[in-house]
Amino acid sequence: QVQLVESGGGLVRPGGSLRLSCLASDFDFDYYTIGWMRQVPGKEREGVACINSDDGRTYYKTSVKDRFTISIDKEKNTVYLQMNDLKPSDAGTYYCATNPIDTVTVTPIETVCDETIFETVARGTPVTVSS
Repeated sequence: QVQLVESGGGLVRPGGSLRLSCLASDFDFDYYTIGWMRQVPGKEREGVACINSDDGRTYYKTSVKDRFTISIDKEKNTVYLQMNDLKPSDAGTYYCATNPIDTVTVTPIETVCDETIFETVARGTPVTVSS
């Protein structure tokens, strides 16, 4: 069973940067959509950034495009979310999550990310953006 453990969350000033890491165990990185979701109190989780492990295709929520970068280091079994120019609206609990890619009925990465269709979700790491 896939196990995911995030790290890297914390407090940062507006305009600052953070890099979140997600270490995956018992995971082959062959055909998965891996994503980062964000949740704030009182709201549902929303997909922020996603990547397909087979072809490296990425997708970003509009509000984070050009500021956030998702990447995979398969040798380290780790997925990263580099967050730059952070804004108070970026704050929340960030969750790493995975969903296997069905090679027969392929769900577009945009759909997986926007609709947060994930099979495995980690425990979350908090990000606070405040001066």
